[in-house]
This record gives sequence, structure tokens and C-alpha cells, in this order.
Amino acid sequence: MSKKFIIFGFFLLTSIAFYAQREKVEYLPTFDKRTLHYGFYLGLNQNDFKFSYNKNSGIPDADITIETSAGFNVGLIADLRLHKNLNLRLEPGLMTNSKKIYFNHIKNYSSVPLDSVRDVSSTYLHVPLIFKFSTDRYKNIRPYVLGGVSYNYNFSSNENNSDDNAQGQFRMKTHNFMYEVGVGIDIYLYYFKFSPSIRGVFALPSELKYDKDVNSPWTAPINYLGTRGVFLTLAFE
Repeated sequence: MSKKFIIFGFFLLTSIAFYAQREKVEYLPTFDKRTLHYGFYLGLNQNDFKFSYNKNSGIPDADITIETSAGFNVGLIADLRLHKNLNLRLEPGLMTNSKKIYFNHIKNYSSVPLDSVRDVSSTYLHVPLIFKFSTDRYKNIRPYVLGGVSYNYNFSSNENNSDDNAQGQFRMKTHNFMYEVGVGIDIYLYYFKFSPSIRGVFALPSELKYDKDVNSPWTAPINYLGTRGVFLTLAFE
């Protein structure tokens, strides 16, 4: 998970909030009184894998590293007002990212160097159900925190592929669940509300699909493998 990505997100939020609160005219004064409203969002993500080693795998020298890259997310928003400071949001969307997993211990006995590297490119249907807790509005800004759970469908999982790492195919589970927490700022503009936020997402069950060989040098050393990521989301409502 990139610290630079997190720092950039917080810098963006604070900069936009500082600029917005200088406006003297209060825009969209009745916006938050709506029971239900809709919107969409765009954003970037920096996803990593958190993993733990299986100490009983029979591969005591297991050494795994992960290289991440930025991805993209886009989706829709349905927002239900429960209280003046509490909203329930459904935010279905698509999330893409890619990672490289280096099985460094395999280099010690493999004659094929590429056997130690797996490219993991994933496209998820990401469906979060989020509680949004907002402060009272101040001029044209309204800070908030959020938290919730999400269902994820991995279109690129290859879970049912009969080939596994012995044939060069890294597999993950198709269905998974995550929880997410974050902070953001509602910014009221003349025609719409703009809401940048930064969020952390964390997989609950392991996403790894084990190889058929219980002594596989790729999957046997792994006890848990799950997504850990940061989202920078720009919502338009």
C-alpha cells in the first residue's frame, strides 16, 4: 500500500476543502433534505496483497514479494437519508488493478526463471454498502467519515480453471467480501455536490485458490492472501 498515494489523497482533500469554504454564497441549501438521491464516482486505487506464511508447508525458505500498480474504479451511487447526519449508500462499480507476485524461493531450484513470477490482473464487480456519518454543514463544505462492507466478484479469478500454477496459471476465488473505512468532504457547488474521499479496503476471507498439489511451491507456503488497498474516489451527486 503506497504511502505516497495516501499522502496525495489527504493533500487533495484538504486543499479542495480550504478553497471551497472561502465561498460566501451557500450553494444547494436544500440538497441534504432529499430522502433519496443518485450520483456516480470515478477514482484511482492502489491495491496490494496482505499475506501470511504457512509455517508447516515444508518450504522453510519461502520468500514472497509483491509489486503493485495503480488501478481505476468507476461506479454509481444511491444515497438514502436516514438522519440529518447519517446516510446509507449503495455504490456498485467496477475496479481494475494488477500486481506481480515474486516467488523468490523458486529461483533456487527452477530452470525456468518465469516460474517464479505471476502476473495477477483483476477486474472486480465491487458492491459496497456504506454508512456515511457527516458533520453539520459549514458554508459549502461538510466533512464525513464512512464505513461498511462490500461484496466482490472477481471476473479474472480463474477459480474454475483446471490448470493451476504447474501450468503457469495463478488462481483466486471468484467471490469475496471486504470491509472499508474512509474520510471525505462534501463540497457544494452551483449545480451539484462534489465529494472526494480516501478509503481503505480490506479483504476478510483469503482470496487464494490453492493448487492441486498440496506441496506446490507457489501456494503451499501461503496461509492467507487478501487484498489491502487504498481508494481515492471522486463522487458527483
